[in-house]
Amino acid sequence: MNLKFNTYIALAIIGLGISTQSCNKSFTDLTPEGSTTDANYWKSETDAIYAANGLYGHFSDDNMFGRGLFWFVNASDDMVTGRTDAGSAAVRNFTATGSESRINSMYKKFYQIIQRANAILTKVPSMEIGEEIKNRVLGEAHFMRGYAYFYLAQYYGDQRAGIPIVTEENMDELFFDRPAHVQENLAQIQADLLQAADLLPLLTTYSETDLGRANKDAAYAYLAKTNLQWARYDESKWAEVVKYCDMVTNSGSGRALIDTDKPEVDFESVFYIENNYSSEYIFSVVSNRTRGSILPAVMFENTGYGLYNGWGYFHPTVELYNAFEDGDYRRSATILEFGDTYTLFGQERKYYSANSQTGFQFNKYMHPFRFPASEHLNPNGDYPTSDLNIPLVRYADILLMKAEGLIQQGMNGDAEINRVRNRAGLQPITGATMENLKKERRSEFAGEYTDRHSDLVRWGDAAAAYAKPATGRQHSNRNDPESAYEIIEVWPAREFNPSIHHVWPIPPQDLSNAKIPQNEGW
Repeated sequence: MNLKFNTYIALAIIGLGISTQSCNKSFTDLTPEGSTTDANYWKSETDAIYAANGLYGHFSDDNMFGRGLFWFVNASDDMVTGRTDAGSAAVRNFTATGSESRINSMYKKFYQIIQRANAILTKVPSMEIGEEIKNRVLGEAHFMRGYAYFYLAQYYGDQRAGIPIVTEENMDELFFDRPAHVQENLAQIQADLLQAADLLPLLTTYSETDLGRANKDAAYAYLAKTNLQWARYDESKWAEVVKYCDMVTNSGSGRALIDTDKPEVDFESVFYIENNYSSEYIFSVVSNRTRGSILPAVMFENTGYGLYNGWGYFHPTVELYNAFEDGDYRRSATILEFGDTYTLFGQERKYYSANSQTGFQFNKYMHPFRFPASEHLNPNGDYPTSDLNIPLVRYADILLMKAEGLIQQGMNGDAEINRVRNRAGLQPITGATMENLKKERRSEFAGEYTDRHSDLVRWGDAAAAYAKPATGRQHSNRNDPESAYEIIEVWPAREFNPSIHHVWPIPPQDLSNAKIPQNEGW
């Protein structure tokens, strides 16, 4: 990826302080080297651009889109934790308190993004700088604030209480109450994203050095995602889902599936480094060999066969494996099973694992490991980033959200579903139902931040899914790719209470500091 340009400013976590950054790094590289004050800042276009760069600093935080938010994804029936860990087990078993180190920082970190956005929205409008840069920076601030509130609302808000709304208009207050309903948050998110869509350019107009910034299509996509959540409380929002999906399709940026009529490689290639900014890209966690998400190495074999420091988390289940239809090329692109041939550090080999709890490994993010380790991986195995961006929303999600919106309105979603199925090498279906839609989302997005747990929760299917144990394959010789196996239980059935566990506990320290109540039941 290429995100190189001079970057040296990021908004500090507290107040309106500013941190200086070194030159010749990507705009997501935010290593403090000095400081300046609010009084002598906010003068030039460069100041505004560097302030916007600070909105993306969380891309390099393991507690966000490395492993942090993936602990919530890991609650689904698609995977198990992979390693013994009491804190992550408590999350998966819905017995967490919110104080666990695995999940006790995301809440406040999203508010740090919001605080940085609020500072920009306070200061930049009065700056005497070019309109193009001013609009883009303000658009980025509105987008990233809406994006941060989207995840907060999805994970912590419901019909009993939203999450505190802090904007540039009320940011000087000392305390902020929880709104009566999360719909107040969703309305704020929509307002921010609409502003962002008006102000941001199409991603196709960005120079190579600016790829990865918020863009118009990303704003429309998160508007669709916001209304997808909102439709749980207001069925009129299904039409809005369809509308905003169409706005992505018709924006003029050429968003489309990677589909060259070669299903054996097309889906797999979505997760190639050279396709970080393909036609399917909408918004991703920007990564490189020094900064970004560590998720690919987190999923790689624990200790990496002595070749690289894989961490060995998040093992696919037999239930996920069996969810794929016969002939679906997405299964082999998503999951490695014993005996599969793959390339590791330039050498062809057959997959086996002495460490996998299920006999499987996610294959989706293995592209950086095909090459010599020095080519696309951070040499620091304790911070194993790679050159592969991690998708947060891609065009397949636009198609399947639209299909869901249509089906929920009693209309036909076949065309959108079949475009996704065709790319996977599957036959078209007619009269697609919600059951078809649910199966398609599971097969398409397994192991991604477009996560099945959130889908199961909003569909009302989580309790039934989690009442069944998770199973894996236990091989007779775990060092032999061809060894026989038996199916065993790897995680017991779990009790999911839909009136409690549809949201997560807010970390107790944040409750105390903000003087707000916990989510009911936690």
